[in-house]
Amino acid sequence: MEILIISGLSGAGKSKAASFLEDMGFYIVDNMPAAMILKFAEFCAGGNGRYDRVALVYDVRTSDSFTELFDVLDKLRGMGGVCRMLFLQASPETVIKRYKETRRRHPLSSGTDTLEEAVRREIEVMRPVKEQADYVIDTSNLATAQLRAELLRIFSGKDEKTGMTVAVTSFGFKYGLPLEADLVLDVRFMPNPFYMEALRLKTGLDKAVSDYVFSFQQTRDFLSKLEDLLTLTLPLYAEEGKTSLTIAVGCTGGQHRSVAIAHALTGFVQGMGYPVTEYHRDMPTG
Repeated sequence: MEILIISGLSGAGKSKAASFLEDMGFYIVDNMPAAMILKFAEFCAGGNGRYDRVALVYDVRTSDSFTELFDVLDKLRGMGGVCRMLFLQASPETVIKRYKETRRRHPLSSGTDTLEEAVRREIEVMRPVKEQADYVIDTSNLATAQLRAELLRIFSGKDEKTGMTVAVTSFGFKYGLPLEADLVLDVRFMPNPFYMEALRLKTGLDKAVSDYVFSFQQTRDFLSKLEDLLTLTLPLYAEEGKTSLTIAVGCTGGQHRSVAIAHALTGFVQGMGYPVTEYHRDMPTG
């Protein structure tokens, strides 16, 4: 079992980090008191693998003293599993700017006269926690996508590329667009195997149909330019922080042309190093 404690300064990006870690497979619990962490860890250990990766958000809201937290960390690290702490920080100027933009109330504002005083007080209060952290990330100059990339690097051993899953699906326009599509490609300009009697009952996964579709120069040119487009854009989507991308390829009925192109496209995307799935929504089966 892997337990990650997410701590840090208010306004430093703990919520965003928790969201990204959830996408990476962590089960997230926000604002859990230290006294409950051990019991929760025992509960997770008996969860038959359901809670193998847990991330607990723990910050200045949770306790006035961190002694109990440090005792819990020592015990967790002695339980045989992996227990680490991530601490997020940002400069006082950055935190103040973020609070002014969101108009949220700082957790320590009730005991201080100004927002700046509250921010600087929290920095001092949280200093012992920072010293216990396994990883410290300063988000002052990090874009959201850069924070995600750093978390991927640390906690999954993956880069942006393998952090984004690509789904390629074929479909028939006469049955409607796939609602989940990010990119829609229309291949109805290609010669239609449906009008070839020997190919009508086959699909784009059959070699005869695929050979027919790719026997035309316009098909080969289209795929070549599409590969150039994806070579440019997929890394940019991943860098921007997109975790999944659905490419939908459509022809009239979703049986021949779109299936052949989607299948070829899947192989190309896989060759680029992205996790990819292939689905043919309207292709007849059986």
